[in-house]
Amino acid sequence: MFLNRAFSWNHRGSHGRNTVSLHKPSEYFVHVHADTKSLQSVRRLSPRGVDLNREPLGRELGELIPVERIHGMTDVHTNQGRLWSRLMDMAEVGATPAGGSNRQALSDDDRAGRELFIGWAEQAGCSIELDGVGNLFARRPGTDPDALPVVLGSHLDTQPTGGRFDGVYGVLGGLEVVEALNDHAVETRAPVEVAVWTNEEGSRFPVSMMGSAVWAGVLPLDEVRAIGDRSGITVGDELDRLGWAGAAAFGKPLGAYLELHIEQGPILEASGSSIGVVTGVQGIRWFRVTIEGFPAHAGTTPMDRRHDPARSVADALSGIYEMAAAHAPLVRLTPAMFASEPVSSNTVPAHITFTIDMRHPDAETLENLDAALRRLVADAAAAHGCGYRVEVINDCAPVVFDPRCVDAVEAAARRCGFVHERIGSGAGHDACHVALRAPAGMIFVPCQDGLSHNEAESIEPDAAGRGAEVLLHAALDLAGTSP
Repeated sequence: MFLNRAFSWNHRGSHGRNTVSLHKPSEYFVHVHADTKSLQSVRRLSPRGVDLNREPLGRELGELIPVERIHGMTDVHTNQGRLWSRLMDMAEVGATPAGGSNRQALSDDDRAGRELFIGWAEQAGCSIELDGVGNLFARRPGTDPDALPVVLGSHLDTQPTGGRFDGVYGVLGGLEVVEALNDHAVETRAPVEVAVWTNEEGSRFPVSMMGSAVWAGVLPLDEVRAIGDRSGITVGDELDRLGWAGAAAFGKPLGAYLELHIEQGPILEASGSSIGVVTGVQGIRWFRVTIEGFPAHAGTTPMDRRHDPARSVADALSGIYEMAAAHAPLVRLTPAMFASEPVSSNTVPAHITFTIDMRHPDAETLENLDAALRRLVADAAAAHGCGYRVEVINDCAPVVFDPRCVDAVEAAARRCGFVHERIGSGAGHDACHVALRAPAGMIFVPCQDGLSHNEAESIEPDAAGRGAEVLLHAALDLAGTSP
């Protein structure tokens, strides 16, 4: 018989050998693996006066026993030390001098990070498959061949000067759940998979959450394969070079999807909560703005005779920050990625392009902000005799997560005794796209000073362990254990 509590006891009787491995309390299962049906000695050692003798009688070896009848006797736990060690090992792949990580999507370092993960996953008994955009799935089978998988995942690609935990924590936390199930011989009814989504960051190829978008049917694969980086190398080129254009089906049915992540903001740290039960994600829209001027000599063209796109950009930026102040505190407006052509310090630019990252949790407000931005840019361009273009290059509607997944995360945090609160996500995640096709939820843990997309991004080992514990118990709730 196999019980998970805190010590091991062996007894050899006339019928053979019983082994009781006792770890921490739980509510999931008892596993019969002794070669005897007589457990009189176990009764004398069992805590809380629970009679273990009656339940296993007549059970076949290796059979899982429902533990509703012996509630509180067993438990499964993740191994915080193993998880932290793997986080630090992964951080060495593409390590930066300032202590961060640079594994941009579809690069050789991204490949090295995945190979490290695949090695661990295969050692844990998982099978590996890839779909056509390189999304990777490591599968631990369940006992019910017809059950839809519970998928735990995130991404391994990083920003150019990224931290050690953004995305990576969710992938390795998912793998740690698999390892914990193996450690404690738990058989889940549904398969448990760990997903590694391709190009979540959108730093090298400028579409964030790209792999999950293709998987969910938001973006067509042919269009995504044609996206190029600044060197002209396309997504398709790199998928083919790396051998990542797999055959797994897009959008396969899932029982549930959970994503463990650092918060990337200051709310949990400020409130003292250990766990964020994520209820949804605010809408995100990226724009590329181009202001068209007229190139002219910087020394001979009078200021009042110029069609200078820089002046229109300056007016637009001022208006953007006024718009942000008018819709505080929920709106986020971030201009970035400024570029002028020709690249010359003594020529009035022919055009200037920049991006705007717009975010708000309400869909109607997001549409109103979109319209206001277009009017603002049009007015700023016209004021200086310039033309303009405003293009949407990325668009994710606000997401409300599945109540069953949210409740499972909250129940797991409560069961583990962790201080928790419900929270919305300010950042986009692959869970946003997965939620279009399957029940989805997320778990946040606090990060130091709310800092992310920065080499100084940091979390405490205990915080990593708490998040993995909640992920484990929520996954067990959703995946079920064998009857």
